[in-house]
Amino acid sequence: MMNHTSPRPLAQVLGVDIDAVNMETALNQIVSILNERRKGYVCVAGVHGVIEAQRSQEVAEAYAGSELNLPDGTPLTWVGRIQGHRAMECVTGPSLMLEIFRRPEFAHITHFLYGGGEGVAVELSDRLTREFPWVRIVGNCTPPFRNLTPTEHDDLIATIAAQKPDIVWIGLGCPKQELFMSRYLPLLDTCIMFGVGAAFDFHTGRIRDCAPWIKRAGLHWLHRLLQNPRRLWRRDLYIIPTFLWHITLQLTGLRRYPPLPTRKPETQYQVEAGSP
Repeated sequence: MMNHTSPRPLAQVLGVDIDAVNMETALNQIVSILNERRKGYVCVAGVHGVIEAQRSQEVAEAYAGSELNLPDGTPLTWVGRIQGHRAMECVTGPSLMLEIFRRPEFAHITHFLYGGGEGVAVELSDRLTREFPWVRIVGNCTPPFRNLTPTEHDDLIATIAAQKPDIVWIGLGCPKQELFMSRYLPLLDTCIMFGVGAAFDFHTGRIRDCAPWIKRAGLHWLHRLLQNPRRLWRRDLYIIPTFLWHITLQLTGLRRYPPLPTRKPETQYQVEAGSP
């Protein structure tokens, strides 16, 4: 669980603690979690997630309860560097996923894929095992675009219990995946869960990645918007100006954004069947 007294370097972005890492330091921490068999989940937090945490206490609690909140967005790294974290770099869900699958230190790890549209998880599994023959993907599941029924809830728990994957990859999009991981972590027989957003679609070619200079310029959102304007324009029209307004208030000292609340111990991880 995220601990505000943690010795790990943290950038504070509108009350959300973001780990001030780059790809190498993030991977080192993930290796430690796996080696120590610490049960937890990892969020890749972008501007969208930070704003969702302002709107929903449940989302705020999900970020506060994570093992790591990785900076999935150049604007968050800019804020971190302003706060003195000079080595902080963007760690996106798709790039993190690819690094874990390709690196030899993770070759013994087993994986389960949960998310994507119809057939996406199966296609992703096939592509990853073709590209990295040593990868051990023990199962996959395409969930419905609605809350799980009690039967589906029980089936998921039973499936994970049978396969016991070290990692469960969650591709449900923000904030659904953060809420899912927060609720389901204690129910699933796995070590660590990753919420990687659109990584399933990136790695199956459904979404095109952009050039590195576009990411460095903080315009990744525009590249995504141009690919799917019908779905994203309303969201971006609200999120981007809202973030710019609030982060300006924070950085100028005109408004304080205290750390967001952690989940109360007595309610930690309680979940009702069929409520992902």
